[in-house]
Amino acid sequence: MTLKQALEQAREILASNDIEDASLESELLLRHTLKIDRVRLYLDLGRELIPKQEEAFWHLVARRRKGEPTAYITGHREFYGLDFHVAPGVLIPRPESELLVEKALDIAHHQPVTTVAEIGTGCGAIAISLARHLPEARIYATDISAPALKIARRNCRKHGVADNIRLLAGDMLDPLPEPVDLIIANLPYVKASELPHTGPVSFEPIVALDGGPAGLEKIRRLCRQASGKLAPRGCLLLEVGQGQAAAVTACLRGLFPSAAIAVTPDLSGIERVVSLCLTPDYLDARLAYGIRS
Repeated sequence: MTLKQALEQAREILASNDIEDASLESELLLRHTLKIDRVRLYLDLGRELIPKQEEAFWHLVARRRKGEPTAYITGHREFYGLDFHVAPGVLIPRPESELLVEKALDIAHHQPVTTVAEIGTGCGAIAISLARHLPEARIYATDISAPALKIARRNCRKHGVADNIRLLAGDMLDPLPEPVDLIIANLPYVKASELPHTGPVSFEPIVALDGGPAGLEKIRRLCRQASGKLAPRGCLLLEVGQGQAAAVTACLRGLFPSAAIAVTPDLSGIERVVSLCLTPDYLDARLAYGIRS
């Protein structure tokens, strides 16, 4: 069987099992099996797979057909142009979370950001992406999960930012040793009643998904804690689920009545990131940030 034939057959199998992006997923699994990049794969489409390679590839396809996420199968996920190690102990980074990084860098472009805290860092994708672009910043990354922090530490070493990021074990903002210029968080926001019991998401850690009855339990708790952990000119960035932005904005408005608050949609048009900045003079710059108060 050639590489091309293997790709075609795997795509048909995955598509028939309602796997989205079956062509891409088949390619990722075959590249992982052969330990080759995309260019080499397509240069070698006519090459024959040896039996051992075939066996390994179809084993991976079978795992994916049963719903296991490709990122867990391969141990890799790309985020903000970087490759991250992932495993079942952490949430798989989503493309929409890249918007948090973009907004953070936008803020850092307009005002000093010397200290950053990412809450619930998981594999460390957001904190590491920021560290690569803000090499002078001191970044704290917290998580309540010891396995997650172990994976984050591995990714910090991989991307050469172990000296820039201080990993802290603990709940929410509790581990932070000082107020920071920017708090950024992608906390669990799935309603408890809507937690998936099948499909790829069901393989991910419940603690990273379960946002309580309304999906906002942990987000609201972080909002209440933020005043004691934000520097005087501090900003807060929160990723939220579909339909949650208004409730989070109202919560923040009640806690920080004079702050500038904005909602930014993702590429699908879903209101995805709620931004808050404390400084009154920030209101004069809100158009530069794309913020509506």
